[in-house]
Amino acid sequence: MPFPRSNIRNFSIIAHIDHGKSTLADRLLQATNAVSAREAKEQLLDSMDLERERGITIKASAVTVMHHHTPGEKADELESDAAARDTNPDTVGSGGEGIKTHGSELYMLNFIDTPGHVDFTYEVSRALKACEGALLIVDSTQGVQAQTIVNAYLAINEDLAIIPVINKIDLPAARPDEVAEELEAALGFDPFDCLTVSAKTGQGIPELLAAIIERLPPPRETKIKQTRALIFDAVYDDYRGVIVYVRVFDGVLRHGDKIRMMGLGRTHIVTELGKYTPKPVKVDSLHEGETGYLVATMKTLGDVRVGDTITLENSPAAEPLSGYQPPRQMVYCDFYPATTGESKGPNFEEMREAIEKLALNDSSFTFQAVHSTALGFGFRCGFLGLLHMDIIQERLEREFDLELVQTAPTVSYKVVVKGKGGQLEELEVHNPADLPDMGTIESIREPICRVDIMVPNEFVGDVMKLCLDRRGLYKTQTVIGENRQLVTFEVPLAEIIYDFYDKLKGMTSGYGTMDYEITEYREDNLVRVDILINNEPVEALSLLCHRDRAAFRGRILLKKLLKQIDRHQFEIPLQAAIGGKIIARETIRAFRKDVTAKCYGGDVSRKRKLLEKQKEGKKKMKSIGSVDIPQEAFMAVLDTDEE
Repeated sequence: MPFPRSNIRNFSIIAHIDHGKSTLADRLLQATNAVSAREAKEQLLDSMDLERERGITIKASAVTVMHHHTPGEKADELESDAAARDTNPDTVGSGGEGIKTHGSELYMLNFIDTPGHVDFTYEVSRALKACEGALLIVDSTQGVQAQTIVNAYLAINEDLAIIPVINKIDLPAARPDEVAEELEAALGFDPFDCLTVSAKTGQGIPELLAAIIERLPPPRETKIKQTRALIFDAVYDDYRGVIVYVRVFDGVLRHGDKIRMMGLGRTHIVTELGKYTPKPVKVDSLHEGETGYLVATMKTLGDVRVGDTITLENSPAAEPLSGYQPPRQMVYCDFYPATTGESKGPNFEEMREAIEKLALNDSSFTFQAVHSTALGFGFRCGFLGLLHMDIIQERLEREFDLELVQTAPTVSYKVVVKGKGGQLEELEVHNPADLPDMGTIESIREPICRVDIMVPNEFVGDVMKLCLDRRGLYKTQTVIGENRQLVTFEVPLAEIIYDFYDKLKGMTSGYGTMDYEITEYREDNLVRVDILINNEPVEALSLLCHRDRAAFRGRILLKKLLKQIDRHQFEIPLQAAIGGKIIARETIRAFRKDVTAKCYGGDVSRKRKLLEKQKEGKKKMKSIGSVDIPQEAFMAVLDTDEE
C-alpha cells in the first residue's frame, strides 16, 4: 500500500552562500530523529572533503525523513513529543500502516539541500523541479543578498510555495525585524509569514517543521496511469555504477522493472531502489510523489541525462515531463601536466585517466585534448564559472595527486567568418589562439552578463566606477532596507572572470555580494593580441580584448614576462602585436662578459675588435638559441593586477 499522497511534502532548501542551509538540514535530521545525537556532525550532508573544508555545498543532496505532526499542537508540546518518540528510519516507504499515532499523523518529508554559490545555480534549478515547496533561508545578521533574490526567483518561476526563514537569531548582531522588512521590500513577502530560527541551537525548529507540513502543498494529483519519474541528479559509484536520484510524478517504480529513458531511448533493469535517511535504505517500490535513488545497469554518466524522464518499457508514457536546459560551460582554460615533454608521456596518460574519472562524477564540465608548443600535450576544459574551475583543479591535484599548469581562463566567443563561397558561418571559439585569420572575420560577439550587486550605500559610487571601468552598462538601482542598494549593470563576462569579485569584496569591506547571469552575446570591437617572444608567437599567451585596451593590456603582460623570463646569452625581444602591427615592446638584455677587462691601456682598436667578435657570437647564438620560458611566465597571465 503506497504512502498517502496528502502526507508527503517535497521541498528544497535555498539561500545565499553561508546563510546556514546545511546546518539547518542537519538540525531537521536531528529534530525528526533521522540521526541520533551520537551520529550528528556538522555538514552531515556534505560528503566531499572539499565541501567540508571550504564550508560550501557543491552537490545537492536528497534526504527522506518521517515526522509525526499533530495539527494545532503547540511548539513546546511538539518538542517534548518528538524527544519522547523515536522514528525508525527502516520503516521509510514501507507503506501506509501506522500513519496515525496518539492523534498525530506521520508525514514523509523529502528535502534537498542545495548549493548557494552562483556557479552552481543549475544544481538549484534541478532540485526545484523535483519539489512543490522551498525554504528560503536568510541570515539575520547579513540580510537579503544577491543570491537570495536569484534563488527566490528560481523558486517563484517554478511556481513553488515558499516559506521565508530568518536564521542565526542566536547571534548578538541578529536583526530579524529589519531582515523581514528587507524581504518585504525585495521580494514582497509578508513579514508575519517569516519564521525565525537558529539552526545552530535548534530554536524555532519545531515551528518550522509544523509550517512545512501546514504551509507547503502535497504532491500534485497524478495525471496519467503510466509511470513517469524525473531524473534530477546522478552520481557515479565505483562498485554499483551510476546512482540516479529520481522524483516519481506518476505511477510507481518497482524493483526489477524494465525502464526506458525517454530522451536517450535506452532501456535498463532496476537492480536497486532506495531512499537516503540519510543512510541508504533499500525499498521495494517508489510511488507517486516520492523521491529516492535508483540503480540500474548503467556504467557511465553518459548512459544518463539529468532532466530525462524514466518510464516503463512495457507501458511507456506518451510524452516526457518537462526537463531543463543542460548546463552551459562559460569559462574555459587549459590544464597541462607540470613536467612534460613533446611526447604524450606517462604524466599525460595519468592526467587523462584522472579527468575521465572526475567527469564520471561531474557531468557539467567538458574536456578535449590540445597541444601547445610551449607546454606540450594537455586538455582544454570547460566550466560553469571560476569557482567550478577552482574546485575541479583542486580535486585533480588532491584526489589524483597530479601537478598541473593552468593557463589563463577565457570565455567562449561567437565569431562570424566568411566561408569559401562568400557565405557567412558562425563558429564558437574558446581560446584566442584558435581564432581564424582576422581578415576573414566579419564580427566577434562576446557573452554579456546581467550583474546584480548588493552593496551598502557608502560604497555605491566605488562599485559603479568598478563596473564602468570594466565596460559595464548601467541598468537599474533599487533601495533595499535603510542602508543597502541593489545595483544592476550589464558587463562582459570576460571582464568579470579574472578579479572582479575580489576587487568588489575589497572595495566594499567584504559587504558587497554579487550574482551574474549570462543574457546574450553582443558584438564589440574585439581584437586578438599575440605575444611574440624572440619573434616567435606563443599561442598560450594570446589574449582577446577590446581594441581600446589592447595596448595597455599588452604592455602590462610584457612587463610581467620581463620579470619571469631569465636573461639568456643573447638579447630577447618581447612584443605584443595585433595582426602584423606591433603595439608594445620590452627587451630582455643579454648576459655580457667584460671581454675588454684584460686590455688595460689605451689600445682602442684591440678593444673594438674583441667587442665586434663578441657581437658576432651573440648574433650567431640568437639565430640558433631557443628561449626557455618558465611555467611561472604562463601563470603571470593569470595575475591581472593592473596597478
